[in-house]
Amino acid sequence: MPGMSAAAGHDRAWWRDPRARWPAIVGLVLVGSGLAHVGVWGVTGGPWEGPVTWRKPILFGISGGLTAVSAGWVWSLLPRRRGDVLLAAAMAGTLLIEVLLIDLQAWRGVASHFNRSTPLDSFLYDAMGVLILFVSAVLLDLTVRLFLLRCCAGAPAMLLAARAGMVLLVISCGLGIWVGVNGDLRTAAGLAPDRFGAAGVAKFPHGVAIHAIQWLPALAWAARHAGLSAGASLRLVAVSATGMTLLLGYALGQTLLGRPRFPPETTTVFLLVSGAACLVVAHLIIAAAAGGTIFRRGGLTAARNDP
Repeated sequence: MPGMSAAAGHDRAWWRDPRARWPAIVGLVLVGSGLAHVGVWGVTGGPWEGPVTWRKPILFGISGGLTAVSAGWVWSLLPRRRGDVLLAAAMAGTLLIEVLLIDLQAWRGVASHFNRSTPLDSFLYDAMGVLILFVSAVLLDLTVRLFLLRCCAGAPAMLLAARAGMVLLVISCGLGIWVGVNGDLRTAAGLAPDRFGAAGVAKFPHGVAIHAIQWLPALAWAARHAGLSAGASLRLVAVSATGMTLLLGYALGQTLLGRPRFPPETTTVFLLVSGAACLVVAHLIIAAAAGGTIFRRGGLTAARNDP
């Protein structure tokens, strides 16, 4: 995760901010837990999809960990507010408990979601819902504060990346809550909880949007270090954020039409193609700029060393 201070406009060790400390620590623990479960899955085997699978400890560990780290980074961009350190620690602890409950159910060999087969399973499922509501509220608060932040000279691309990434993350959280409500209603009706309509994948749009808060700031960092100007970096971040939004629109369209992820419908193919094009073009421009910068530096080094 690139470090940036919107107040000072330069790189710094963002994880040293007291508000970022616990989200960063817990985030690394959760990512490590997710990766460890990859090993467990490799040893024990089993399906990737389904209600009882090692996929959930893997994905929720890695995704929850990245979200915690990113939230800590966002906190480091903001002016200090009373209670921030406690709130950051509480959010990190909540994500930790959320993932631990999912891991617990996986190790018990039962479904972690839409599982009300016993009073314990029902209690744990409801607890996970309450925990994620709290995390979503904190992320929404951070997003609002980001939009109230005044950007300094030299950092507009990074601030746009943070804002767009957080907006998409909050939308993803809202979609995750919708996935839960939809799943509960379908379960009560005797239907598969992870579907919408005939074949729509309810979690598809949720997954598309959730990691923009890592990807967009990383792209802004890469654009700046590739030697692009502040204006060019800002435009590339805007194009990439547009591309992510179009892909989210594609995922929502496919799901609400009751269609699987692929192939695209006639009404959604434009969203897929245009969204992918935005991302590809932005990344190609950055890659070309980085290659040119490396070439020029290599030429300068060779010229200096030439007797």
